[in-house]
Amino acid sequence: MIVATPNRAHYALKVSATSSHAQILALLPASGQGQRILDVGAGTGEFALMLAERGFAVTALERYPLVPEFDGKLEFHQIDLDAGLPALRGAFDWILCADVLEHLRDPAALLSQFHALLTPGGQLVASLPNSGHWYFRLHVLAGSFPQQDKGLFDRTHLHFYMWDGWLGLFQSAGFSLKLVAVTTPPLELKFPHSAGALWLRAANALSAVLAKCWMRLFAYQCIVVARPERRLP
Repeated sequence: MIVATPNRAHYALKVSATSSHAQILALLPASGQGQRILDVGAGTGEFALMLAERGFAVTALERYPLVPEFDGKLEFHQIDLDAGLPALRGAFDWILCADVLEHLRDPAALLSQFHALLTPGGQLVASLPNSGHWYFRLHVLAGSFPQQDKGLFDRTHLHFYMWDGWLGLFQSAGFSLKLVAVTTPPLELKFPHSAGALWLRAANALSAVLAKCWMRLFAYQCIVVARPERRLP
């Protein structure tokens, strides 16, 4: 097993079957057959490695270096995304932004750069936190805005969008946006000693139903597919 480096341990691969990583993986072809993927903000690189093992040609972008085990298995660029994209060869069939846009100073500027990198018919897949979730609303209503290591109140988040805010952001960058899946709060992380318990399974099932029926209030994250709608000048 590959161990995450301390400065990004909270952004390792999410192994839950209902996590954003699992939802994104389910959207992609089971066999990559050489299709090119740009993994923007690759974190520990474990997800990028999974894609490479599926047969995708993966280019990963990340602020921190990848562990040596990934050498030769994917193309890697160590960059600060807030400084813009590096020079990249060719176009990509898929661009992934898994839990990354909310961390950037100007996510619209980065999104606008993706137009030139997508092949005709290429798609952008992203996971986006929902600041309209009842847990977030309840804290704000109570006058509380905690600084946490991860989740909706992650201390490194710079933007806090509800669904309509995300729609507006992507549209301003020339993309049409389609909601394809939602995630629910990772209760098993909050209650690790109750893993497998009947009450926790029931709570997760209820949470999933509510998220699908009333996305704006109960979705923890939104999984979206974006396609170029217009090319920016």
